[in-house]
This record gives sequence, C-alpha cells and structure tokens, in this order.
Amino acid sequence: MVADALAAAHGWTNIETVVIRTTGDRVQDRALAEIGGKALWTKELDRALLAGEVDACVHSMKDVETIRPGAIALAATLPRADVRDRLIGAETIAALPARATVGTSSPRRRAQLLRHRPDLKVVLFRGNVDTRLAKLAAGEADATLLAAAGLDRLGKGQVGSAIDPDVMLPAPQQGAVGIEVRADDMGARAALAAINHRDTHACVLAERALLTGLGADCHSPVAALATVAERGLHLRAELIGADGEAVVAGKATGGDPVALGSGLATDLLARAPEPVRRLFAGPGSGPGSER
Repeated sequence: MVADALAAAHGWTNIETVVIRTTGDRVQDRALAEIGGKALWTKELDRALLAGEVDACVHSMKDVETIRPGAIALAATLPRADVRDRLIGAETIAALPARATVGTSSPRRRAQLLRHRPDLKVVLFRGNVDTRLAKLAAGEADATLLAAAGLDRLGKGQVGSAIDPDVMLPAPQQGAVGIEVRADDMGARAALAAINHRDTHACVLAERALLTGLGADCHSPVAALATVAERGLHLRAELIGADGEAVVAGKATGGDPVALGSGLATDLLARAPEPVRRLFAGPGSGPGSER
C-alpha cells in the first residue's frame, strides 16, 4: 500500500519492499505483556532502519509503542481504514450464548466484553488472522474479535459482524497505517509528506498523546477514537478495570492534537476509580499496547 502510494505520488518504479519477521510474529503462545510488550513488533524494524538497511518502516500504528527512540520519526500516515472491531461467532455481543468462551489477547477487548457480559469466559487467543480463525473453527472458543481493518486488508471483509464504536470503542490508532523514518533523513521525510493523510495523522497524534499522558502499558485496558470535528478534533476515550467492573469515560474537542490527548488523559486519571487508576502509571511512563 505504501509502495503503491509512493509510486503514484512520485512516479517511482524501483521501490524495494523488505519483509522483516519480528519476535511478535514468531512467539504466538503467550500474551504480549508477558514477553516484552509492543516492542516485539518494532525492535527488528527499528534496528534495520537505524542501520540504514531500509529507508522507511511501515507499521500498524496500534502496534507501535508510545515512547519511541528520538532518532526515529513518524513521517506519514495513510488514510485511516475501518476503526471497528468485528465479532466472529455471533451477530452481536448480546447474542452470544450464556457463559460462552471468547478468545482474545487484548486487555481492552476482554474488559469491554466483560463489562457488557460478565458471564463470558475470556481465553487467550494469539496468532495471525488465519491462525485465530482456525482456532475458532477448531472449537477452542465460541467467538473471537478481530480488527475490521486487518480483515479488510486481507480480503476477508465478509468475515464477522462489525461492532459500533458506541458499543465497543476501538483501540487507540486502530485502522491507521504509519510510516517511520530516521529523524534526520530529510529526503525520506519529504518523499513521504506527499502521501501523508493529514486528518489521520492528527487523529493518531491525539490518540498517542492520550496514551503518553496515561502511562498506559500492555496491561492497561484503554480505548480511544479521535475524529475530525468542526473545531479541530473530537477525542473520546474510556479506561476500564481489568474485568470490566469499573470504567471512566470522557471526551474533549480541540485544535492541538497533543494538547487534546494530554488534557483528556489528565481528566480521566483524575476521575478514575481506584481499580482503573492503578492500571495506569501516569504522564510520561511506558507504552500503551494491545494486539
């Protein structure tokens, strides 16, 4: 997608795509929080980028840790895809059988599911899309949740039922593809500026600023979605206790993405009940993550 966009913008015909297999791809039997968190999806790409082996790295932005090396910069984002989750195995959360088993590795999805349906049993599901669908078909769970954007990009747009964000707010940056470069590579930054989708970029910055302000980590169930509004951006977010037993939600509108995200983080932490607040470290702490 990125190569095609660059080719269309610049008329280039010699773009090389380098596939890098990450630790997150290789280790599929444990939750990310147990084996190093979101860096499992970025550290190999970071090394190749900083070593000059590649000029840019393409990421699903929800899988990029919030605190990044100073030598790396987010140069562009593609237009955001469908931000919703899809439920596979039932038409709606309410339609799941009593005490159904749902597979997911996301603390956010677990907490949101249990908030709607405390009777559900949530079990660990990791692996790529086909692996998770195969686990579901093998009867390891009654249902699972996957990002609509990932399914669509893999040609599986017919799989599952989309869940309205008013029912299940998505992960921060869900559906956004970002391209990182070396911060001092002005040539790469200029080339990628031609394909940057400004609205998506601003929304991503707001959601990342929220995560930074919260000090979210791999154990922190957080949902957020920024959208373009008349007066800049509108940001909604919710923090949920691990088992869905407590929640704090908020929203804000503003023109500066970073100030917007930081301000909403401060507001949410100030109002959060203790079971929620203890899951977040506060401003400037570790990365937020889900997979």
